[in-house]
Amino acid sequence: MGLAIALALIIITMLSGYFFWAHTWWFPIDISKHGAAIDHQFMLTLIITGIIFVAAQFSLAYAVWKYRARKGDAGTATYSHGNNTMEFTWTLAATILFVGLNLMGYKTWANIHFVGAQPGAMQIEVWGQQFAWYFRYPGPDGKFGPVHVEKVDDSMGNFLGLDRDHDADAKDDIVTATLAIPVNREVQIILRSKDVTHSFFVRELRMKQDLVPGMEIPIHFTATKTGRYELACAELCGLGHYKMRAFVEVMTNDDFQKWLQNMAAAQ
Repeated sequence: MGLAIALALIIITMLSGYFFWAHTWWFPIDISKHGAAIDHQFMLTLIITGIIFVAAQFSLAYAVWKYRARKGDAGTATYSHGNNTMEFTWTLAATILFVGLNLMGYKTWANIHFVGAQPGAMQIEVWGQQFAWYFRYPGPDGKFGPVHVEKVDDSMGNFLGLDRDHDADAKDDIVTATLAIPVNREVQIILRSKDVTHSFFVRELRMKQDLVPGMEIPIHFTATKTGRYELACAELCGLGHYKMRAFVEVMTNDDFQKWLQNMAAAQ
């Protein structure tokens, strides 16, 4: 029985490693400037932890085989306290590895979340609510109008509580259900939630960030390939969470300007 269990462990480990090695289930295409750095960090982490995983599983298989029950054994178990030196060494090595990987990936993460966008970056507000996404673009004045909570009325199409009749900055704001952006231009999105915690997740952008009620959370990126990509909520936010999605349309600059004019005319 011990030999069978050891063989099963080896086979399962090799099959698991094969699926990663063959990229059977893998990332979609990368369409962001920061994506290559994130993919590199992921691969480095996967390789290091993969080696440790294989070594640990093979060691377990060896231990199962070596210490299996044999004919003629007395059948009594013996107690071992363990090896404090090995335990300390393993814990220290795991700590160094964990901290080291975090420090290596910190710069890329910080550039997206902590370092502000360059001057001239496009500003877009992203609003999440149960169970829909809304996106607000400033008009030619480059300013967002104030939000009036008491004026929020989804039935009238005033999803963000804008007072276009009295607030000059809100008159030319554009609110859409699709996030359209020009290719190769830096975009800063300001994430806001109307109710509960949601999560902005676009696989191809290699970007995931929670929307927290009461907070404005800015992140920035530059999309490098045109196309239509799914935006999903990656935080359980209620019974309709499964259907909370929208699409990111990455367009050429000319197509984006035409789209923006059409959306402005429809307000």
